[in-house]
Amino acid sequence: MRPLQMVDTRSQYLKIKNEVDAAVINVMESSQFIGGKVVNDFAAQLAAYNGSKHVIPCANGTDALQIAMMALGLKAGDEVITPSFTYIATVEVAALLGIKPIFVEVDKKTFCLDPDAVEKAITPKTKAIVPVHLYGHAADMEKIMAIASQHGLFVIEDNAQAIGNDYTFSNGTVKKTGSIGHIGCTSFYPSKNLGAFGDGGAIFTEDDALAEKLRMIASHGQSKRYYHDVVGCNSRLDAMQAAILSIKLRHLDEYIAARRKAADFYDAAFAGHNKIEVPYRHPNNKHVFHQYTLVLHNVDRDGLSQFLSEKGIPSMIYYPVPAHRQQMFDAFGGSDYQLEVTDWLTERVISLPIHTELDQEQQQFIADAVLEYINK
Repeated sequence: MRPLQMVDTRSQYLKIKNEVDAAVINVMESSQFIGGKVVNDFAAQLAAYNGSKHVIPCANGTDALQIAMMALGLKAGDEVITPSFTYIATVEVAALLGIKPIFVEVDKKTFCLDPDAVEKAITPKTKAIVPVHLYGHAADMEKIMAIASQHGLFVIEDNAQAIGNDYTFSNGTVKKTGSIGHIGCTSFYPSKNLGAFGDGGAIFTEDDALAEKLRMIASHGQSKRYYHDVVGCNSRLDAMQAAILSIKLRHLDEYIAARRKAADFYDAAFAGHNKIEVPYRHPNNKHVFHQYTLVLHNVDRDGLSQFLSEKGIPSMIYYPVPAHRQQMFDAFGGSDYQLEVTDWLTERVISLPIHTELDQEQQQFIADAVLEYINK
């Protein structure tokens, strides 16, 4: 059996090696490393795939979120509603800009923002909602968009973990996550479902004026070289990463199908076990399984993690300390929050290896080990 990894980027690369190598060599021979046709072509391809009018590539997913907040005119003293159960980047960028993150509860099944909690948290200072499509499952965007519309709020989707997810509204309309809110943000970190061979990110929007502002902010605030209209930053996706991502984008649906197949195997292996809660799949969206995350009941999670490690099986805990309990948010009153569901989940979740190259032998070994520990 091949060694187990949380994400096997090398094996994935070997399957498309010839395409990737040729694309990288073409970029080197062109000597156009920043911007240009390769980056523009990738942006157009991603826009078509995601059903978005505009895609603005940038340096990483964290920058994407920051640029989105800057483009919407959010400023120090404003409030944005966000989950605490997320990677720190989602809320870090708000704090960096002096914006106050308002942490709200997540749904116990989906791990995503609870719309009822969102509505209760709105104040006169609230300017935006930042739903996170965690682990590949979409937040309840229909309800969130309705709340935002009612209160005149912006919605910035953190789609770093769910690119390719099809979300179905009650009227039958289907949209990709990242194309539903006023702005969508994603990351191309190598372990993502659509991962580069370095850093990268992108911003999505339907609004022409907003797209122009996003482009300006990502490029030092300039619409014309050396003419700087707004305060911006330097956030660019380089041409080599764009070339690689163009190739991987053509395989993205194939990658998602492989992840769903792996998730189906795990689901069947753990079916009916009263100490293991497999990932919930709401029928209104197509989970893309960036992570396969179990909720454990009456199980020593750290003991399980150590047991798996001793067998050569990696596992991860995303995220053991929620944002509101991080020291960096003490100044924003983080320690004052009582988020029972968030705390409950952070004590019980564990993620198993899931990627495009997992085979049945590997998965059987992983599942058997999990059950061996839990049943002992």
